[in-house]
Amino acid sequence: MRLSQYFLPTLKETPSEAQIASHRLMLRAGMINQTTSGIYTWLPLGLKVLQKIENIVAEEQNRIGCHRVLMPTLQPASLWQESGRYEAYGKEMLRFKDRHDREMLYSPTNEEVITDIVRQYVKSYRALPQILYQIGWKFRDEIRPRFGVMRGREFFMKDGYSFDIDYEGAKASYEKIFQSYLTTFRRLGLTAIPVQADSGAIGGNLSHEFQIVAPTGESTIYYDEDYDQLSDQDMTLERLRNMYAAADEKHDPFQCPIPQERLKTARGIEVGHIFYFGTKYSKAMNLTVQGPKGELIIPEMGSYGIGVSRLVGAIIEASHDDNGIIWPDSVTPFHVGLISAKADDAQVEAAATALYQQLATRGFDVLYDDRSERIGVKFADMDLIGLPWQIVVGNKTIEHNTVELKNRRTGERQDLSIEACLTYLQKHIDV
Repeated sequence: MRLSQYFLPTLKETPSEAQIASHRLMLRAGMINQTTSGIYTWLPLGLKVLQKIENIVAEEQNRIGCHRVLMPTLQPASLWQESGRYEAYGKEMLRFKDRHDREMLYSPTNEEVITDIVRQYVKSYRALPQILYQIGWKFRDEIRPRFGVMRGREFFMKDGYSFDIDYEGAKASYEKIFQSYLTTFRRLGLTAIPVQADSGAIGGNLSHEFQIVAPTGESTIYYDEDYDQLSDQDMTLERLRNMYAAADEKHDPFQCPIPQERLKTARGIEVGHIFYFGTKYSKAMNLTVQGPKGELIIPEMGSYGIGVSRLVGAIIEASHDDNGIIWPDSVTPFHVGLISAKADDAQVEAAATALYQQLATRGFDVLYDDRSERIGVKFADMDLIGLPWQIVVGNKTIEHNTVELKNRRTGERQDLSIEACLTYLQKHIDV
């Protein structure tokens, strides 16, 4: 993509409303635009990142046998009245009446809708277990939306729901999602700490949050320092119970089994939350299946969420510097930023265009800065938007057939021949 033709409205100044790094950088990098309080338009650069995260989340859910659906954003209040949550949910739920005077709501979550779907079609225990999920938009009318996409009113979320015939099956589904989430966050370039958590309005008695450690996190998390040495495979539910971890603003050292010398405290950003809630919804909504002896069984359920749009902000909080964003390879909007050091020099421009075509031919997604701007502006914008690799074409390219290759994360620069540069990138970028 030529930057001269791309819609990338970067800002030099920091917007006054931006309080944390991710909000500031997403606005400055032209990723989002605020439509109204807590609601954003995703611009081309931001949307590319959002879609890459969505794809990784979906791939990992599909890998463990989950099935993707797409549920409506608008729901009838009658389903929530049936479950008993309609009045209990609170003012975060946006409620209204349609033209036929029917009570409606904008979806904050989908336990009722998915339970209704399963009770219509699943009649036998042989059809279970099932894990259904979607990735879509939701709305919660936050009293104080802030921090950009980290706590907005409208957000893009993966929510999944498991159905099993007994507790052991439900626990197995929970464990399967638990491990899948660790893999998902690792693919996104993040290390997530799973901590015991309150189930809140969802309900249930087994719940874990997945927290990214960041100074701007809204939660205080307490955990055993041994977590830092665990691999994803070692981080099982049983191991967690033995080690204990919690997210709480009021930590009671007398109730904590972790020796004080091993206790670590950090600020965390919640990026995922999973719940087991048994028959809370299936019983209330009369979901039953026929068991192996003809008996009626009320399925056990669980709910599993990942904040896909929130993850964009969380990744930035975990990976940035004073100059801008530093994208992990897996979610970067473009693999390479190509800079023409002299857009008004015909030879330099021709060399840059030729390299742009070579990179594209080899499968790299390239943002080519061909604008008639000062080189300092181009460098600043490339650092701001955070592409992992930058290539500069200038006088050295014409005189010695070399380019400068910069690693955004480390800042390392090296002069390479064009062919050596292409070979180097092929070794370091998975296309």
